Amino acid sequence: MPNQWGKISKSTIQNLVPLERGQAFLHDTELKGFSVRITASGAMSYVLEKRINGRSRRMTLGRYSELTPIQARKKAQALLGQIAMGNDPVAERRRRQRSLITLEAVYRDFCKVRSHLSDKTLYDYQRVLKVALPDWLKKPITLITPGMVQDRFRKISEQRGPDYANLTMRSLRSLINFAIANYDDGTDDPLMLRNPVSVLTRTRAWHKAQRRQTVLKLHELKPWYEEVEALRDPHDPLSFGDTMADFQLLLLATGLRRGEAQRLKWSDIDLADRTMELRKTKNGLSVTLPLAGLAYEILARRHEIVTSQYVFPGRDGRGPLVEPKKQVQRVIDQCGIAYTLHDLRGTFITIAESLDIPPYAIKRLVNHKISNDVTAGYIVSDIERLRRPAQQVSDFLMRAFDGSARDVLPFPPIRASSNSHR
Repeated sequence: MPNQWGKISKSTIQNLVPLERGQAFLHDTELKGFSVRITASGAMSYVLEKRINGRSRRMTLGRYSELTPIQARKKAQALLGQIAMGNDPVAERRRRQRSLITLEAVYRDFCKVRSHLSDKTLYDYQRVLKVALPDWLKKPITLITPGMVQDRFRKISEQRGPDYANLTMRSLRSLINFAIANYDDGTDDPLMLRNPVSVLTRTRAWHKAQRRQTVLKLHELKPWYEEVEALRDPHDPLSFGDTMADFQLLLLATGLRRGEAQRLKWSDIDLADRTMELRKTKNGLSVTLPLAGLAYEILARRHEIVTSQYVFPGRDGRGPLVEPKKQVQRVIDQCGIAYTLHDLRGTFITIAESLDIPPYAIKRLVNHKISNDVTAGYIVSDIERLRRPAQQVSDFLMRAFDGSARDVLPFPPIRASSNSHR
């Protein structure tokens, strides 16, 4: 029988027989709610069942091998006394457990729930935790105080700069907000009432972001190109240097965002139609773009040596390219031109503007939203109409790489009010 009644004692417990499936209970006839549970495997434990605040609660008191019936009965009576005084032992235990949730555990749950985030975004979270907050990973998030946040923010600012300090604390703020929204303290109240990172907002401590307005200048394109090409291994077209050279050239030739190029798979490339499809973009819109001149040559060459589903595989040859900082720094050291990968996107846009390519075509080529522009809403730019402007940029780059573009078309000055570089 799944349910039996009698006074719980050593002899009555030893007579319990487990069911083939499920659980069987011996309910004590002297102390209401006190029972012994036996599972199909034969494991026995003492439990107490009681209605608390209108909800049925079942509390495990301990294993039969750990407590005598007398000890378990006393423990049950003590819990009943707490309940009679208005306490909820189950909620209190859950509250204690929740208060011990570490930053590392929150990050693991965050990654599971936010699986739609890009690999680059998740990598940024992982990186700042490992580099800037390693000693906080095992720390319960409820013990992270505003004062600790302020001190660590100042330290990171001094050691790694204001941008990295902002990135670290934005990541921490996001993880704690996730915890506040997804964990309660056992009584349906939030685990924390306030995010400790909010102290940076209240004290106006965040560093002001300085928008980059840098691009490769016309006279810099040739030396930059020569040093990018120098990354290649003349004896091994499968080398990582070749991958990094092609990666940077494609960013410049197409205006792609770094993450978009890193996620490119061969299933997104149609060499016969000379198009590529971007599926996971910053604005959430999929887009198909033409492959013109230089971009087509890069991808056609790489297609002959396919070793991965990714157009630009990482060093392991399986996953996508991640954080290619060393090769970028090598080019900077050799040609003396400071730049970031995002500057290549800005350079593409600047060249397109200097060639008098219509703004709507430029926005389409770099996948900027145009929904807020009333006029743009009536303009449909198909792939074929974008081929010509894409080819114009490619032709200009080829002339710039061999130095002949200097006498063709100067770069216009960058307008401070322009937001097209993002």
